[in-house]
Amino acid sequence: MARKRKRKSEDPIKGDMTPMIDIVFQLLIFFMLTIQCKTLEGKLAAYLPKDVGVNKSEAEPKEKVEIRLKVDTVGTQLDAHTDEPWTGEGPFKYGPDRVITYSVGPKSTHSIDDLTRRLKELFRADPEQAVTIAPYQGTIYQDVIAVLDEAVDIGFSDITFMGAPPEQ
Repeated sequence: MARKRKRKSEDPIKGDMTPMIDIVFQLLIFFMLTIQCKTLEGKLAAYLPKDVGVNKSEAEPKEKVEIRLKVDTVGTQLDAHTDEPWTGEGPFKYGPDRVITYSVGPKSTHSIDDLTRRLKELFRADPEQAVTIAPYQGTIYQDVIAVLDEAVDIGFSDITFMGAPPEQ
């Protein structure tokens, strides 16, 4: 009886590494996209009021100046580049007939110059006062920035913004 002799293959079996590398890169991309970095929730630098809340201090609360902006008359819409009536296409701006009421406490005015005079009086009385700008419905970025510029030029440094209240 002749035995069959097993022949050793001269070529060892080689594994193809391309699929393995593909899987490794896919896993790497998967973990990079799904990782969620932990944020430092308790370490946010915030200037919170010290006169309200859990840790109230004995300091007197600062008086705040609230400037309310309200649009009385919307005015005509003009083309932003030509000052002709707006056609409904492209950017527009409001014309000079736009009327805004600026209120500081019980006093109201339609002039930014009168508002500036009132803010200067309040600043002279107490330079450390905080200012809150409260835009009501209909005000635009330009209206708020005009008031902000005046407050900064006068010297107020603690300026905050209030969100517009819901339409009534």
